[in-house]
Amino acid sequence: MCGICGILHFDTDRQIDVSLLIKMRDIMTHRGPDDSGIYVDRNVGLAHRRLSIIDLSTGHQPMSNEDDSIWIVFNGEIYNYIELRNALLSRGHVFKTLSDTEAIIHAYEEYGIECLQKLRGMFSFVLWDNSQKLLFGARDRLGEKPFYYTTVDGTFIFSSEIKSILLNNKVKREVNDVALYCYLNNRYVPGPETMFRNIWKLQPGHYLLIQNKRIQVERYWDVNQIEISTNLYNVENQFLDMLKDCVRMRLMSEVPLGVFLSGGLDSSMVVALMSKISNSQIKTFSVGYEEDHGVNEFSYARLVAEKYDTDHHELPITTHEFRDVLPDLVWHMDEPISDPAAIPLLYLSRYAKKHVTVILSGEGADEILAGYYIYKKMLAIEKYRELPESIRRIILNVLMKCLIDGSKFKDYLLRSNVPLENRYRGVSKPFSSTEIASLFSINKNYEERLDNIYNDYYRTSKNMHPLNKMLYADIKTWLPDDLLMKADKMTMAASQELRVPYLDHELVEFTYSLPIEKKINNGCTKYLLKKVAEDLIPKSIVYRKKKGFPIPISHWFKGSLNDYGREILLDSESSCRMFFTSAAISEILDKHKSGKKDYSESIWNLMVFETWHKQFIEGAFKENSDNYREIF
Repeated sequence: MCGICGILHFDTDRQIDVSLLIKMRDIMTHRGPDDSGIYVDRNVGLAHRRLSIIDLSTGHQPMSNEDDSIWIVFNGEIYNYIELRNALLSRGHVFKTLSDTEAIIHAYEEYGIECLQKLRGMFSFVLWDNSQKLLFGARDRLGEKPFYYTTVDGTFIFSSEIKSILLNNKVKREVNDVALYCYLNNRYVPGPETMFRNIWKLQPGHYLLIQNKRIQVERYWDVNQIEISTNLYNVENQFLDMLKDCVRMRLMSEVPLGVFLSGGLDSSMVVALMSKISNSQIKTFSVGYEEDHGVNEFSYARLVAEKYDTDHHELPITTHEFRDVLPDLVWHMDEPISDPAAIPLLYLSRYAKKHVTVILSGEGADEILAGYYIYKKMLAIEKYRELPESIRRIILNVLMKCLIDGSKFKDYLLRSNVPLENRYRGVSKPFSSTEIASLFSINKNYEERLDNIYNDYYRTSKNMHPLNKMLYADIKTWLPDDLLMKADKMTMAASQELRVPYLDHELVEFTYSLPIEKKINNGCTKYLLKKVAEDLIPKSIVYRKKKGFPIPISHWFKGSLNDYGREILLDSESSCRMFFTSAAISEILDKHKSGKKDYSESIWNLMVFETWHKQFIEGAFKENSDNYREIF
């Protein structure tokens, strides 16, 4: 796992500022503390920070082919690189290292841009073909690795992290108003936009080419191209064999590895399958809270750890640590992502780094096998929409009296008259539409822009079952721009590599091709995974209620953290006061503290934005910063 960055001036006579390139590289030292390098040739410069995992002695980057006509900087892992390397050797290619990085170079020489179809793994890379004066960049199919870029003053700049791009003083640090509206709706910014105006994400499954001053962005993979399977013979064994193979591939490492074990089904299955593959004791890591509040999962994680005799480690965290981590968390995230699960993930990553460098997790299973309860609720509304209007009216009147004002499901029911495409906007929604309207004066165009992001995905999936439409939308937005971005940034903050077996693209294609009843069956979510887990995991884990990565922030924000939130958000110099009304913020804090409604995610959403604005737009936190933070 690494950090990559670079500069390409469209003017071939304009030379690279080497000192700037080095600063861009070294602000990401946490992504690669083991080694660093640069390549410069007049108007092009590539730089790399390395976290050594494979080929520890000869994997230095930037790396070139035999005649130095092609150079690459690469972040990620190619799990099938040995097979790819052998195929290229048989075609006469000469390798000077044993790294997966070099396999990409020779695959490009052999297959051109089609080399992307040969790669099985997680990656973002940029390759400079000097003979054609061509820059070729790509991001993996599901978006496990980040790739940011911008163009300014005739220059293309890219990096694994936005803070690296911002070191160029020509790049303006301005809030993207449309992205802010999306953030309030989703708690993250759906790509290709970011919270910074004119800085973009290369979308998952896409590549870019730059030649003759022209930038071309194209898609090379999409899961919706998979046809629904009619061959269901032995599907459970097929799935289990594939998942086991995906786990096996991700054990490739020359450094210690372990597993984040939450006590839920997804990570427990990873531990179970690792135990059948590995000859050594597995190291597992769990996080919890000193004050339980009904969210600790230590006891469930221990069940799995004991069953498979793992070297198990537990980390309890406190309210105090939650408060202290906010500036550091936002700094590493680059743009605001208000997923509270980032808090325990950052602490657990730093704790686990003392024992292992590579970690596996259960991320992605919910998105490929329909694990969230919201999917069931949306499908129930679809059934409700099929009823005669008179019956719908009676049901709606009854439910409106039973449901709490402001509840998400009540909000969905009130919009049940509109199609799924105009109703479902992902698994998380910190604010309702009316709450956003009370926070700040909305330009209606913002809402239209958000609709357009999702409508593009719904148009692409228009002939699919409603469940697959939702899964497709989440795979395109929530998965890469919240879950995987958070996972990458928090583990890399600890100089740790995260691997996610459920998101192997071949497994994703297989599960996506399956009929709906293999995903949700008689109200049972993640049906296929639960069926194959019955013989491997205690049933008390397989069929218990899903908790995700629970955090007691609702309780915390009713106590001392409510005052902390008020102090940050309503301060006379608060950034939030520039964008939102103080009265609306104060009302949210008061209602949460009194217990009228759980606004914990809304408060956290605003606190993350406030901290981000102070760090990246205003340039605060200088006096207590380290490394390059004083630049901001």
